[in-house]
Amino acid sequence: MVCTKYSPKCNLNADIQEILDKQSEVWGIKVSNVEIKHVDLNESMIRAIAKQAEAERVRRAKVIHALGESEAAEKLADAAKVLSEQEQAIQLRYLQTLVEVAGDKSSTLVFPVPIDLLEKLRS
Repeated sequence: MVCTKYSPKCNLNADIQEILDKQSEVWGIKVSNVEIKHVDLNESMIRAIAKQAEAERVRRAKVIHALGESEAAEKLADAAKVLSEQEQAIQLRYLQTLVEVAGDKSSTLVFPVPIDLLEKLRS
């Protein structure tokens, strides 16, 4: 294991070595290395660590979901821009949607009517 100043295990090793050095210095003993091999944790600590890990997984899942939503919104905005530039493109997309809905063999058919068409009929 490579120890860095942010590694909790290495900090614990260094802290224990410092304590041992202070206590054994009066006898002329120098502790040159301290390494923790095994640590037993009580049940409440294990549950706390598991709860923290679960919270981190949930946080990461939410971030990934939000990034997906952001990318989808960008793509929808791009598509809307393309469709608004070409009048025929929106008509083709409309017809394609009708073909998809009609192909489901359902008893209900939703027939969306553009608001622009209704405005023209009112006049």
